[in-house]
Amino acid sequence: MPPVHIPQIGHSPQPAPVDSVTLLADANGRRAGAVGNLGEVTTDETDEATEYPEHPREKHRGPVVLRRGRRVEDTTTDQRLLDSRGPSDWVHTDPWRVLRIQAEFVEGFGALAEVPRAVTVFGSARTPRDHPEYELGRQIGAALADAGFAVITGGGPGSMEAVNRGASEAGGLSVGLGIELPFEQGLNPWVDLGVNFRYFFTRKTMFIKYAQAFICLPGGFGTLDELFEALTLVQTKKVTKFPVVLFGRSYWGGLYDWVKSTVFAEGKIGEKDLALLHVTDDVEDAVHMVQESYKAWEDTH
Repeated sequence: MPPVHIPQIGHSPQPAPVDSVTLLADANGRRAGAVGNLGEVTTDETDEATEYPEHPREKHRGPVVLRRGRRVEDTTTDQRLLDSRGPSDWVHTDPWRVLRIQAEFVEGFGALAEVPRAVTVFGSARTPRDHPEYELGRQIGAALADAGFAVITGGGPGSMEAVNRGASEAGGLSVGLGIELPFEQGLNPWVDLGVNFRYFFTRKTMFIKYAQAFICLPGGFGTLDELFEALTLVQTKKVTKFPVVLFGRSYWGGLYDWVKSTVFAEGKIGEKDLALLHVTDDVEDAVHMVQESYKAWEDTH
């Protein structure tokens, strides 16, 4: 029988028992921390103090690293998730707003992805139905529908309703992108496809992304805001082949003259920038401008 080797007691230290804590290793093989039973990661303070004396103690909360006084927490992430008795004010914090903003982009992209070629038309929400501008809005909506374009508006009353109405009555697709406001407004009854937004910047993205042109009827600050944002995006090449039509010489003429005699004359914009604006009183001219620009876009794509 071969001899049996019996280790001497005390010759080799016995490994300490390992409980439910599992050690993690980083890319260099060093122990980086420990995982508890709920997924929280804490730094092995003894190792850090020995190998990296200047490395502060830390706690990992998912991808977030907490150090010094911030690493002391009474509960874990899982506990806070599953505890229904916690405070509800978290829905008003910025991280939650980011998710809500993301959800608005997802909803907008999903709803509008299959919209055919379209033109975004802006105008005042205060235009009464018996005003000549309302009738012009109906004519523009109908003419765009006849030319094979869907129309996109802010979905509100006034000129926006007129354009949606004209397109819908002509058998075209009428889209309305509403916005949450302090006063109730809602989508007008002539909208076939509607999406409501909380945030202006999300809504503005949809106005630009799914349109091949802008037509601006007489309007207020909202129309001016959207007009100059569109011009900025075209000027800076964020969008291409994107005509901006100002409909109504008597209304927009003063603004155009100021841009030409002051902004352009003083060198704040170039000649190509000034040419981005097209002022007209004629429905057919406005639609023709849109068609020509879209054809040029198709030729380059």
